[in-house]
Amino acid sequence: MSRTDLLADAFTMIRNAAKAKKEDILMPYSKLLITIAGILKDEGYIENFKEIETPSYKLIKVYLKYKAKKSVIMEIKRISRPGWRKYVDKHNIPAICKGHGIAIISTSQGVFTDKEARKIGLGGEVLGAIW
Repeated sequence: MSRTDLLADAFTMIRNAAKAKKEDILMPYSKLLITIAGILKDEGYIENFKEIETPSYKLIKVYLKYKAKKSVIMEIKRISRPGWRKYVDKHNIPAICKGHGIAIISTSQGVFTDKEARKIGLGGEVLGAIW
């Protein structure tokens, strides 16, 4: 079975694992998911991640982060979908939870958080939000 929206599947895996208090999860490999995992690690939403190579394919192992037995991730959701793309210019980049969360934005120069995109002065496609 082919997957049409790998990012939505990855966000759902993270959301379900956080609610079930899992220690880690295995996600399918893609360059976009590696970049997003790096952003989540830098922003403090996950402990760490690493690439796992099997003989026929690659996976990403994501280690979830908890504080006082509660997940650091309250919500993670896909904003732009394959059937409905959400683009913003540099003046209309959304602030998630009044700045307490992050928006993940795909720009012409790479994938950035909302804060980094504002600093650079680039808009793009809003992939998702996490708080």
